[in-house]
Amino acid sequence: MAAALFAVLFALPAAAATVEVVVEGADPGASVSVALCQGGLSEEACSAGQETTARGGAVTVVFRDVTAGRYAVAAFEDVNGNRRLDRTGLGLPTEPYGFSGGAGLKARPTFAEAAFDLREPGSALRVRLARALPRR
Repeated sequence: MAAALFAVLFALPAAAATVEVVVEGADPGASVSVALCQGGLSEEACSAGQETTARGGAVTVVFRDVTAGRYAVAAFEDVNGNRRLDRTGLGLPTEPYGFSGGAGLKARPTFAEAAFDLREPGSALRVRLARALPRR
């Protein structure tokens, strides 16, 4: 009986949660991309993403049915509409960007610095966009 109960409990699907992200500091009317990252901050690790238009300098995106785990959020304002975070030859972002936990405002963040633990029913976080370089 105990073995059957054990099998049923571990056969249940992983619980899903919701991640609500408010991104502040965008220019009104700007396109903002927000990605949910797992295991790293590379493009491959940040495959769940949404784009939306800023109203009043902020956007809100919601990721639904996310499996509980350790995640980070990366966001940027797509100034030129090419759907990529543009960088200088030295790797500095030329567009406003931000990460969960306030990571990356002074140096390139690690996943651990931006990560948060997601549990049911979910999380709500704020990301503030910043510029590495002055406006051109």
